[in-house]
Amino acid sequence: MRFKVKQRSRFLAAVAAMSIALSSSAQSPAPDAAALSEINNFRQYSSQFASAGQPTSEQYSTLRDAGFERVVYIGFTDNPNAVANADQVVKQLGMDYIHIPVDWANPTKRDYYVFADAMQRDPERKTLLHCQVNARATAFSFLYRVIHEDVPIDQAKADMNTVWQPNETWRDLIFEVLEENNISPHCEGCDWTPSSTGT
Repeated sequence: MRFKVKQRSRFLAAVAAMSIALSSSAQSPAPDAAALSEINNFRQYSSQFASAGQPTSEQYSTLRDAGFERVVYIGFTDNPNAVANADQVVKQLGMDYIHIPVDWANPTKRDYYVFADAMQRDPERKTLLHCQVNARATAFSFLYRVIHEDVPIDQAKADMNTVWQPNETWRDLIFEVLEENNISPHCEGCDWTPSSTGT
């Protein structure tokens, strides 16, 4: 009888310890929306996909803590705002890093399809797509959401417009990719007048 009481006491102590451990891990601070919103032009489209301008080295940690598993960078590494050794920073944090350099003045359909192909290989992986100011990234996000996630054109366009109205070069690229996928860019309230300022 004494043996059973001891066993029961040990069992209850173990359950209590587990309970405390679970409770403290559940209460450990996770990055809130405010921390993510400090990333340049951060836009969260769904639980699995967001875009932004260039994060700082420290903000890559914020992204990891928020559950991001993959970072896709579509700018050039020699940009003055780029983080030196960003690939190493991201990998050391345990996230995947994909670099697809996209020429701001000459984006191509191939650039977009390389990005979309990478996304489609693991579509459930929580991903941040970024460039320098989130212009390139919102254009690719627009296309990906419309083509692969069935987001309505007007919703995706409104989201893109919170960052910029594409210039002629980028509008034409968007139209070409949509046409290849048998999607019309036109919708009620969609204004595709090119931005004269570029961003």
